[in-house]
Amino acid sequence: MDEWLERPVPRSHFTADPRFAETTTLRTLFAGNPHRLNDAQWQAFSDAFGGSSADGEPEWDLQPGDTVLRKKLHDRYGGSRQGDISKCKKSSNVLVFTDPRTGHQHGYFDEWAEDGTFHYTGDGQKGDQDFTSVGNAAIRDHVRTGLALRLFEGSRGTIRYVGEFAVDPVTSYSYSRAPETGGGATRQVIRFHLVPVGAESQPTTVPVGSGYRVADESVEPAAAQPSTPDSDLTGRNLRTHRRLQNDLAAAASAQGLTVLSPSAADPDFDLAWRRHDEDLTVCEVKSLTRVNETRQLRAGIGQLLDYYDRLRGRAARVRAVLWVEHEPTDARWLRLCERVGIELAWPGREDDVLG
Repeated sequence: MDEWLERPVPRSHFTADPRFAETTTLRTLFAGNPHRLNDAQWQAFSDAFGGSSADGEPEWDLQPGDTVLRKKLHDRYGGSRQGDISKCKKSSNVLVFTDPRTGHQHGYFDEWAEDGTFHYTGDGQKGDQDFTSVGNAAIRDHVRTGLALRLFEGSRGTIRYVGEFAVDPVTSYSYSRAPETGGGATRQVIRFHLVPVGAESQPTTVPVGSGYRVADESVEPAAAQPSTPDSDLTGRNLRTHRRLQNDLAAAASAQGLTVLSPSAADPDFDLAWRRHDEDLTVCEVKSLTRVNETRQLRAGIGQLLDYYDRLRGRAARVRAVLWVEHEPTDARWLRLCERVGIELAWPGREDDVLG
């Protein structure tokens, strides 16, 4: 499903249409799929679904990467011009704004997490955050209430549309600690776990990354779960992953490279760096043990191929680096990475990937 209809189109709309009189869906009621349609019948579906938005509601016409004045955005779609979460009355949208330039002043730390979700801090600058806030409840319940969650970079003036997101159906949110506005006492904050809807690429004009954010190595890892898809998320591996990432970022910075963390508009790479404006190296970090080596290397290669494909239009030259805890026990991984254009390296080989 790419889209949910705001208003259902009943079956009778098509059974009464003479263009469908001889279709197998009507002649053979219990036949299995697929059913072939001619061009005229397909056009009938397009016409019916294309006009299905709620009466008087403006159609969403922004594409990922488009910029717009926040004032004009609210004039068209509704919602408050203040705050970072805006539930619209004029349209079926919740508008969400992330701004790394100002968010930290209010204890808002929005970022991609190791689980592949974008962690977005909820509403409320002082005191514990909870779901009495209209904005927090709107994000939590947006799927149930039929509202689209639209994420923007920037919070005032000209802002950029990142795309449509949804709360993670497995873990919609978690709680964390963050300081109040102005560096006050720490309080409980809600961290929504958001996933992109679809996989639309950003245009070439959107810059990649923002200043590197040092990963917290003091985190208490969750207990290992048998179904965890990424071994880096559990046990000793999470601390190891973050240490490897921070150490490589420090080495890159020491060599005069511009080190980056992903922004909301980027795929969730671990870190990246630039030596020149036109060159970009994107890096995935993996901890390794004898038990998880194959699984981790498979995951890292797949992730890097995805990152490369999504970023290659946004830099003149993109390199992909898989940085692992130690040399793999099986040398075939070096040959495999070389064949698919990935540089595989580990501590002690920093000059190979940073030079």
